[in-house]
Amino acid sequence: MFNKVILIGNLTRDVELRYTPSGTAIAKFGLATNRTYKDSVTGENKQEVMFIDITVFGRSAEIANQYLGKGRRVLIEGRLVLDTWVDSNGQKRSKHSIVAERVQFMDSKASSEGGYDQGYTQPQPQQQMQQKQPNNDIPSIDIDEDEIPF
Repeated sequence: MFNKVILIGNLTRDVELRYTPSGTAIAKFGLATNRTYKDSVTGENKQEVMFIDITVFGRSAEIANQYLGKGRRVLIEGRLVLDTWVDSNGQKRSKHSIVAERVQFMDSKASSEGGYDQGYTQPQPQQQMQQKQPNNDIPSIDIDEDEIPF
């Protein structure tokens, strides 16, 4: 089975950051996404807006708290979870939310606050982060499109 959600939207509120007793950061915020469609009966364009609660853990939560605020556009990759609880009237309640595994900033902080920001994703392993030195001795290769095996 596969549980993966990808959403692009705007934050509906500022990030709320907390820490567990063991020191793990947990950030929560709301996301608004919309879908535009044409009504089949009237022919007019309509919008459907969804409001989704997002939870982020670890270093990504701290980065989200540092750089994200209400109105910022983000791409969220994560998984759908069902939250259940009993309300003050004793009624069982539930709602779906997203646990984010990746948060990517879609607009720069410069466009919203006058600063600079390129976004944050989980760090790559050290082997991939090493800078490669340019090699100017590489010959050019002329490959015909018919020779490409895929």
